[in-house]
Amino acid sequence: MSNKKKAHYTPVQAVQTPESPWRKRLIWIAGVAAVGGLVAVVFLSQPELRGVPDGTESVAIGDAQHVDGELHDDGEVPAGGAHNEIWQNCGFYDQEIDSETAVHSLEHGAVWISYDPSLSHDGVAALRSFVSRSEKVLVSPVPGQGATIIVTAWGTQLELDDPADTRLGQFVNEFSGASSAPEPGGRCTGGVGEPQF
Repeated sequence: MSNKKKAHYTPVQAVQTPESPWRKRLIWIAGVAAVGGLVAVVFLSQPELRGVPDGTESVAIGDAQHVDGELHDDGEVPAGGAHNEIWQNCGFYDQEIDSETAVHSLEHGAVWISYDPSLSHDGVAALRSFVSRSEKVLVSPVPGQGATIIVTAWGTQLELDDPADTRLGQFVNEFSGASSAPEPGGRCTGGVGEPQF
């Protein structure tokens, strides 16, 4: 028999490093920032204005029929009626477009924001921003029109002096793609014109 003693091993306990307090602090700060950001978005963002804005007028229009040739006088911004068989591609134009093709876009549910060419650069930039908000917005100058800005949908118009007027956005929200147009599901691309934006 062997007199050797068996070695007795004592298990070594793992030494735990204390968790850094900064990890918990950073998680807490990130959580507070996320909640604060959400609250700011909810309370500071303005609701999208809808409804027919004050000052909007109904415009008497003729039948929606396709015709050839020029139908409107210079400076006239029609709100419907007879129009060209091809529609104007929606978007922003810095040059005058044919009102006959613009009216066809109105028939498809577009909103046409026409402006006097003397409008300031900043004012034109403000109008251009409406193109990115809706695919059915057409913006173009109309020399000689009766107001600084005329916003038109099928059978309705609103005249404005200031592109910052909240009624402009309200009109676009209410009438862009609206069922009040004869063909609201019609396209606003694949027609004529090459918008800049």
